[in-house]
Amino acid sequence: MQILIYSYNYHPEPIGIAPLMTELAEGLVKQGHEVRVITGMPNYPQREIYPEYQGKWYVTEKVNGVTIQRSYLRIKSKPNLIDRLLLELSFIITSLPQAIKGKRPDVILLTIPPLLVTLPAALLGKIYNCPVILNVQDILPEAAVRVGLMTNKWMIRFCEVLEKFAYKNAQTISVIADGFLENLLKKQVPAKKIVCIPNWVNVNFISPLPRENNPWKITHQLDGKFVVMYSGNIALTQGLETVVAAAACLRHIPHITFVIAGEAIALARLQQYCLSCGADNVLLLPLQPREQLPQMLAAADVGLIVQKRNVISFNMPSKIPLLLASGRPIIGSVPASGTAATAIKESGGGIIVEPESAQALADAVLQLYHNQHLGEQLGKKGRQFALEHYAFEQAITRYETVFMDAISKRRSPGDRVLKLKSQKSVVDVCK
Repeated sequence: MQILIYSYNYHPEPIGIAPLMTELAEGLVKQGHEVRVITGMPNYPQREIYPEYQGKWYVTEKVNGVTIQRSYLRIKSKPNLIDRLLLELSFIITSLPQAIKGKRPDVILLTIPPLLVTLPAALLGKIYNCPVILNVQDILPEAAVRVGLMTNKWMIRFCEVLEKFAYKNAQTISVIADGFLENLLKKQVPAKKIVCIPNWVNVNFISPLPRENNPWKITHQLDGKFVVMYSGNIALTQGLETVVAAAACLRHIPHITFVIAGEAIALARLQQYCLSCGADNVLLLPLQPREQLPQMLAAADVGLIVQKRNVISFNMPSKIPLLLASGRPIIGSVPASGTAATAIKESGGGIIVEPESAQALADAVLQLYHNQHLGEQLGKKGRQFALEHYAFEQAITRYETVFMDAISKRRSPGDRVLKLKSQKSVVDVCK
């Protein structure tokens, strides 16, 4: 198949949707497909164009068999609502010429957010007469409204119209959890349009490595420590202040160390909070290179998933499959009725505690500190669940099936007749 992936984020961005789309694109190439990716200049999570891409309108690269066509973005490090809108508009305007350059795709895979990208994807679907598959990683504007990122009623209404357009235009919609499925069904999206394919993890890349004599642990002077780790995006939905406050509750136990790895701006804010709480048992680190991720996760005794109590129920952190695959127990400080809590409970790989409760989080850490056998049991269950439900090989097979089904449904009767005639002539030649 000729596959066009329209994704705002892609390699070398280290977290979020970028690693997932990179793995998917490269995996599809290994399966024998031809993959072209339309994306922006890398900027996440710093919200600054990476130095080697600054001052450029267009860059075309070939990495691991994938053709990557990058385009200019108007981006601000501290964006307001207008800046966010202009960012999305800049991507639409500059990426469309790139998308038109290249071979005609058989299928287009579009990731959202951002919502505005549904417009050029819909146009390309018409131009090329090919199906558009919508990959929904977050449901806007609901998620943004719930955490206070979006308050303007006209902007909310505009995003709601865009959301309806996206669902109506897509031939197939892939969602990452059952909570998303339920949300779309309530919005009258036909069930036959929706397929649930969870975000995946490369279970060969992320595996249960030894805790001791761990190079990453030694480098950061954590050998012999009981490490409680949070790594990834630090946004309004997380509320990492709860983790810092829990660390302060346990600072009388010198053997326990909390590690938070994230983007620099958020770390500066957390540093001030650590000082005010007296949490001198928290190690703040910048996001680590992807190649160090297996050793970093293996250095942990506990992995954290943290959400505020007002986070909308269908939010599904992509960190969950990673932590499960690493064979480490999870403590989920998340709403009990949410998708994240459901995923952790179903895996058998973790403990759920009340969100935004530093004491509840500290108690759970203390429980696993005193009962490390329990942590090992949870870690083994989580690893097994990851192998059975989140393995990359399963996900790529399902995406291939979705693509082929969409292409088959999109073909006109004339196309089918031509295909049948072609197949018959091949049979005749073989005879």
